[in-house]
Amino acid sequence: MDKHQRFALVAQLWNQNMPFNQLLGFEISRFDDERSEISFSWQDKLIGNPMQKILHGGVTASALDLAGGVVAAANIIANMDEVNPKTIQENISKLGTIDLRTDFLRPGRGEHFVASAHIIRSGSKVAVARMELHNELGDHIAFGTGTYMVG
Repeated sequence: MDKHQRFALVAQLWNQNMPFNQLLGFEISRFDDERSEISFSWQDKLIGNPMQKILHGGVTASALDLAGGVVAAANIIANMDEVNPKTIQENISKLGTIDLRTDFLRPGRGEHFVASAHIIRSGSKVAVARMELHNELGDHIAFGTGTYMVG
């Protein structure tokens, strides 16, 4: 199983088995150790301010956190010596968010959103990712930094 097959397998499992992300409509659209992407479409249940019809800040932070976690997981998988479904599960089961900073740049308006992330640093115990959220027009809604336990 090559690296991209591993990534596709984990992305499929996470898309199908993460109830919170399904509730919000999040889908892992790119799972790679260079860059990850989470996409989702506007739904009225995501409203944080009904007067302005903008995303709830928690939805924005959750999308950024998932994107950062995905790229951190991809880095774990890419650096594994022995790769099979059991070792992948064992290694990514250690993954968890240690710290998340979200900077809101403008109101979360749009019909479709993409949260992307790349790794700033990946070590044996901790990884740090930089994330951004844009709408379908390319408007930069938020960015964040996430620190993840990876080992």
